[in-house]
Amino acid sequence: MRLSLLCTVAAAALALAGCQDEKVVDPSTQIGANPVLPEPQQYLLPPIQIAQPATAKWGDATPTVPQGLQVHALANGFAHPRSLYVLPNGDILVVEANGPKAPVFRPKDLIIGWVQAYAGAKEKGVNKITLLRFNADGGVAQRSTFLDHLNSPFGVALIGHDLYVANTDAILRYPYKDGDTQITDPGTKLTDLPGGPIDHHWTKSLIPSPNGSKLYVGVGSNSNITENGIEAEYERAAIWEVDRASGAHRIYASGTRNPTGLQFHPQTNALWAIVNERDELGPNLVPDYLTSVKDGGFYGWPYSYYGQHLDPRVMPQRPDLVAKAIVPDYALSSHVAPLGFVFTSGTNLPAAYRDGAFVGEHGSWDRTPLNGYKVVFVPFSDGKPSGPAQDVVTGFLTSDDHARGRPVGLAMDKTGGLLIADDLGDTVWRVTGGSAVTGDAR
Repeated sequence: MRLSLLCTVAAAALALAGCQDEKVVDPSTQIGANPVLPEPQQYLLPPIQIAQPATAKWGDATPTVPQGLQVHALANGFAHPRSLYVLPNGDILVVEANGPKAPVFRPKDLIIGWVQAYAGAKEKGVNKITLLRFNADGGVAQRSTFLDHLNSPFGVALIGHDLYVANTDAILRYPYKDGDTQITDPGTKLTDLPGGPIDHHWTKSLIPSPNGSKLYVGVGSNSNITENGIEAEYERAAIWEVDRASGAHRIYASGTRNPTGLQFHPQTNALWAIVNERDELGPNLVPDYLTSVKDGGFYGWPYSYYGQHLDPRVMPQRPDLVAKAIVPDYALSSHVAPLGFVFTSGTNLPAAYRDGAFVGEHGSWDRTPLNGYKVVFVPFSDGKPSGPAQDVVTGFLTSDDHARGRPVGLAMDKTGGLLIADDLGDTVWRVTGGSAVTGDAR
């Protein structure tokens, strides 16, 4: 009965989506410091355009990279790999996770759940961290379960001999010794994080301060645009600053709908974030973004976007907050869903990629044509973005818009290669300098 209802509702949503009269802006005009922002559209049901998983996924194919780069599968056979962390000795931690089961309060929840399942986002995750260790030839010499029985983990940070894991509802601290391949200690809780029962954006990104005294945590909103009530958004859509010694926290910045990646710039030590913006205002709104994060800054959500552009759906408004909403530094285009981000300090990649940020774009589900599904490079100069984003790793979509993979977390390994977690292809890819591998995305 429930399946029948779900299919009926989903079919109706897709039918309505197909009837929308939409003018799609060139995505390239929404990249950079001054994105084109057309008038918002509103819908009874949002348009849906899904990249259905390809039947064979990758097979013998690989993603596509430009001349001067090569890409290969470092390891595969994971269960929904979401984020990556490189330990000081070069071991790589692969966080395999999926979100907790979401409650259903309204027909829209059924539709979104069906969309996610259809796109492969509901594949079962095992909620563990796997360790990869390499031999002298760069092959995987050891693969072991490093931490298990976690609760939808995402962010990882090592400070000295303290390993922190951001579960969806708490930060846990574990003892770590150099060279450990497994942690059996149950860990201790540093602080609670906003979790269920709704837990709309469950991923909690994590980064330590440069001096190691603080942890910064990205906490996403509990809705698209407060449809679950403003009370459900308490201390969400924000970046927390957590004191390592006491576990006490404060809101470092707010109005960031879903800050899925945090990094400190290697030269300036400024905090930067990637943020997933709101949906259901049309295929061209609102651009996701990359921005420096100011202490005490407010970035608009839910009342406005890109500074003082009001969201007509939010009532009552807060003109006092809108007046001080900060315009993000750099737009990534609408609905690309950035979920991974890393600065390129120490890279062995060609010179063109040595000052900037790589961003993993998980890809859109609510616009035509599809947007994202790639890794891009944003060049920097003097600590700020300095040019248009460049496609670096593509080929995740086939020519008929089926998805072989979807890039999520990124990291730089100890040799300066770029690592990419692919949570649909269940693979960790590695990009290095050398002859291009063009892939095969038929």
